[in-house]
Amino acid sequence: MSTRNAKTSSGGEEEAPGTRNVEQNGHMGEMRRGQVILGAYLIATLELTFLFMQIGVMPYLAKSLGLDSVGFGYLQTTFGVLQLVGGPIFGRFADRFGTRNALILSCASGSAFFLLTSISTNIPLLFLSRLPAVFMHGLPGTSEAGSMFSIREILRLMKFPGVTEVFIVKVFAGLPIGFFLIMFSIISMDFFGLEAVESGYLMSYFGVLQMVVQGLVVGKLTTHFTERTLLRLSVFVFAGVGLAMALMRTVWHYCIIAVPLVFAFSLLGTITDSILTKAVPSSDTGTMLGICASVQPLTRTVGPTIGGVLYKQFGVSSFGYLQLIVNIGLFVYLLKSKIPLRELKSQ
Repeated sequence: MSTRNAKTSSGGEEEAPGTRNVEQNGHMGEMRRGQVILGAYLIATLELTFLFMQIGVMPYLAKSLGLDSVGFGYLQTTFGVLQLVGGPIFGRFADRFGTRNALILSCASGSAFFLLTSISTNIPLLFLSRLPAVFMHGLPGTSEAGSMFSIREILRLMKFPGVTEVFIVKVFAGLPIGFFLIMFSIISMDFFGLEAVESGYLMSYFGVLQMVVQGLVVGKLTTHFTERTLLRLSVFVFAGVGLAMALMRTVWHYCIIAVPLVFAFSLLGTITDSILTKAVPSSDTGTMLGICASVQPLTRTVGPTIGGVLYKQFGVSSFGYLQLIVNIGLFVYLLKSKIPLRELKSQ
């Protein structure tokens, strides 16, 4: 008995270093994982910072080269199309060659993008500078970015009760304002008469509003009111924003209008995403979120051209009137229709 205990004790002493090695390896693995996450976060932050910096100065550069609002719309549409087409290609590249190489490709494309923009001295070169955007996908740089939604898959999800109706509201409620925001850099320069620095301050103000409303207001509302009520509220506020924008004349008017505008945008996005993910089985939640996320790239693709034509032909008020008409129609539709909304997650 004592011999067995001694062996057990001896074995235990021999196993201790191995246990410590496993723990140390696990700790090192956690540290490496944290470093990777931090590195990816810094890359994404730098990319977005530089991208928004060039977005702020692009209308001034385009105007200096002779582009009008419609031409600027074509330029922005070119960027949107390249990003939309390049997403699946970039994802396949990540699947085949790995995430690290995909991020390297994204960073290299971003460098080429900014370099070409900095030396753009004529309109053809300015359009050419958009070309590297096809591989600028630093944010979705994971292997999952290769996933593509087939038309059959989208149509299958749209057949679930209430999905098509809510998705239509999600797309069209903020579409006219989306056109306005895409053209805002040109509008701030021509309509409001702002310089580049002043336009940057206004964009920062808009960003701060988004953080405050999304973080402090929308979350509390979702705990006190039903999703059906909040969906109707967001559309109703959007209609009021449309009327206010139709009557807007100064940048100070816009600063006031921005408050309900950001509120409606944040509320609509949160509520529609919640409704749509609850309306499909749990196994399809990721796919539905991906479809919801595709609304913004599609708006960036068609929005600049449509927005440019609206602004040049009918002025800033056209965005407001279109927003008012569309959302009045959607609000009446939501009042009369009985869209089935599930409070619990589908199984």
